Amino acid sequence: MKLVYKGKTKDVYELEDGNYLFKFKDDVTGEDGVFDPGANQVAFSLEGSGRAALRLTKFFFEKLKSLNIPTHYLEADLENNTMKVLPAKMFGKGVEVILRYRAVGSFIRRYGLYVEEGAPLDGYVEFTLKDDERKDPLITEDGLVMLGIMTRDEVDTVKKLTKEISEIVREELGRKGFELYDIKLEFGRIGEDNRIALVDEISGGNMRVYKDGKYIEPLLLEKMFFED
Repeated sequence: MKLVYKGKTKDVYELEDGNYLFKFKDDVTGEDGVFDPGANQVAFSLEGSGRAALRLTKFFFEKLKSLNIPTHYLEADLENNTMKVLPAKMFGKGVEVILRYRAVGSFIRRYGLYVEEGAPLDGYVEFTLKDDERKDPLITEDGLVMLGIMTRDEVDTVKKLTKEISEIVREELGRKGFELYDIKLEFGRIGEDNRIALVDEISGGNMRVYKDGKYIEPLLLEKMFFED
């Protein structure tokens, strides 16, 4: 295996067959020691968080596969904290899509003059550029098109998939009594036809989940979600 990228929460290796391997780590993102799925730095390490992230990711990706929603997922190995995926081309240097069902986190920090914390949002979608130096700046849909990062059709497709996938995750969490406040997703182009597909992961580390009005940390979410 060849190490091609050392990330905040996982490392990426290129395999001999042309596919890639994600190695999940026990690091979570945040600021000042507080978890934040939208943060661009590691807040702390939490033993078992890598496996927890992979276990949830495996569950959700296999659920999406059963619904014929395109992803880069191939298979996961929970014993070794690894996931095998198809190669994907990024949009620009990387674009993340956040869907918000409630006003928390950076949303309330920006727009708190107009909305109370925890207020319901109707599946609000926003785009950010992966750029640690500039703290992952927000970008409008027009900006993505004008800068040549996405075409208008690609923006529309990504937005549609974001809403569809987020609703599936929300429903699955709801079955266990959880409420999804927000989720961060990433997309890329896969295959010879450059089909748009979900990439990266779907775990407690890239969403905010509450139960009975209390925030559930990523590691605890995995344990509670898979309880019989």
